[in-house]
Amino acid sequence: MEKPQKTAAELFAAQALATQMKKELTENILPYWIKNMCRPDEGFFGRIDGMENHDLSAPVGNIMTARMLWTFASAYRLFKDQAYLDMAMKAKNFIISRFYDAENGGTYWSLNPDGTPLDTKKQIYAIAFTIYGLAELNRATGDGQALEYAIKLFNSIEDHSFDNEKDGYFEAFTCTWEPIEDMRLSDKDANESKTMNTHLHVLEAYTCLYRVWKNGLLEERLRNLINIFENRILGQDGHLKLFFDDDWNCGYDIVSYGHDIEASWLIHEAALVLGDAEVLSRIEALVPHIAAAAGEGFSPEGGMIYERNGADGHVDADRHWWVQAETVVGYFNLWDHFGSQEGLENALACWDFIKTSLIDRENGEWHWSLRADGTVNREDDKAGFWKCPYHNGRMCMEIIERTAYSVKH
Repeated sequence: MEKPQKTAAELFAAQALATQMKKELTENILPYWIKNMCRPDEGFFGRIDGMENHDLSAPVGNIMTARMLWTFASAYRLFKDQAYLDMAMKAKNFIISRFYDAENGGTYWSLNPDGTPLDTKKQIYAIAFTIYGLAELNRATGDGQALEYAIKLFNSIEDHSFDNEKDGYFEAFTCTWEPIEDMRLSDKDANESKTMNTHLHVLEAYTCLYRVWKNGLLEERLRNLINIFENRILGQDGHLKLFFDDDWNCGYDIVSYGHDIEASWLIHEAALVLGDAEVLSRIEALVPHIAAAAGEGFSPEGGMIYERNGADGHVDADRHWWVQAETVVGYFNLWDHFGSQEGLENALACWDFIKTSLIDRENGEWHWSLRADGTVNREDDKAGFWKCPYHNGRMCMEIIERTAYSVKH
């Protein structure tokens, strides 16, 4: 589907938003990480708490490091700032020298502060993010080593995690790729063998890798992942089902609004990059449906809430930083590709909410969340294992790139 024509007023609003996004990215988000998270020798600190204290004993996460790699590689691709390339290379070198398991393949889950392996399990979610970061660095610079290791990790996932009998990807393994009892990504998750979250980020990683490596198996697997979301993960109500057993049975009635809105544009991106007109047509029929389901958790004045549990009726109405970032992109995508005026208005409204409620004007970066009672959450991390510059940094870059394209065309 061709992008719809935009009105002058819409383009003016989008350009104003993109200008603010560039300022937020280059003057707040990225400088915070450059200034505060780099160890002087190699690698990064593991955590800054919500009160701005460095926790020097904190483990260093594969996810955080891979997300930093993606963010700074993407920023370098857009702005060609040497400081961003230096950060990306620092992350790449740390991943290859410390996180990559040269004996067994894959990456370790976490390291001790001194860079030695701590938790050596193979979590497919984290390996996917490492592919995502390495592929983006290759896209930005042509770095051959980054592509080499991205392909190695792709092969590890396909060799060990892909379910040849029942489709999809198993969640986690021991260091030597044996079955593991606790497969959970975090304490919030169900201990099931297949999850929406891991499949979403394998899809995301394979999409980025396919931009730079037009491999036949990769194309097949990317196409298959899109099919899995269509036929296994997406419910008739437009919400994503979250946790599955080996046979794709889901016994959980949980809605994750942030993942719904994030998936609405990531699945669309995957179909666009795949370049199959028939697949794209099917997916573009679903994108507004998924975004509309996510919208059950959105209010223009209060952003997107976190989660609803259908089993007990509990609603987690905290507004998490990452959910708001993905909400901006998801709604902007509705305007960008589908001409939705409401999508643009919701993106702008959510950005206004972020500016007033989540951005830390004193210390930099964003707070973890605004609680349901309206107080700022300073108990969870400002930077760390899960709190990374990828969601909010990517939000900025998506708006900047999409707006530049719309203005040009």
